[in-house]
Amino acid sequence: MIIILVGAPGSGKGTQAKQLSERYGLAHLSTGDIFRGEMAAKTALGEKAAAYVKSGQLVPDNIVTEMVAGRMDPASPKYLLDGFPRNLEQAHSFSKDLASMGLAVDLVVYLSLPEAEVVKRLTSRRVCAKCGEVFNLLSMPPKAPGKCDKCGGAVVQRDDDTQATVTRRLLVFRDLTEPLVAYYRAEGVLRQVDAAGAMDDVTKKVAAVIDGHLAETKKK
Repeated sequence: MIIILVGAPGSGKGTQAKQLSERYGLAHLSTGDIFRGEMAAKTALGEKAAAYVKSGQLVPDNIVTEMVAGRMDPASPKYLLDGFPRNLEQAHSFSKDLASMGLAVDLVVYLSLPEAEVVKRLTSRRVCAKCGEVFNLLSMPPKAPGKCDKCGGAVVQRDDDTQATVTRRLLVFRDLTEPLVAYYRAEGVLRQVDAAGAMDDVTKKVAAVIDGHLAETKKK
């Protein structure tokens, strides 16, 4: 089973992916998490990605492809992808790679969220500079201001979560990712879920979609 989560920045893709990958026994591949790790380690790949992320731009396809290829095991058919593919070119290439292994994308879940809510969520997000734990000043603030609950590290705002950068990221999302949604809708594998509610409620909605897909697959 290969599932892709699609959604605007701040729609909760990473959070939902972690919950769902554990629930369904899927290997979670997150381009965001992998790139943040590369950037923190200041690897050559991370340094390249950092320049784009900090300016609110998407990382070029060749860098993303290199990252995914380095993490994916062709022998494993159970994946949940978060943040990849992000445009039509990547989607087409990914489909070809899967076809060469006798596989295909089974389900694409689009986490739909109004842009005003995206801006609100992202500009309120904070991250531990030491362990990467994520907080939100509105919905899940750290117990002690500016201090991580888990490791005590400094809780800071990421460069790509400022108001100006978030606005640019949304423009990029509309230009490149929305056509991706249309592509998978035409392929008949897209399901849309309202991501504006509480995290647990959204998880239940997505799980219901996955369970429905599994039930339909068993009937075939």
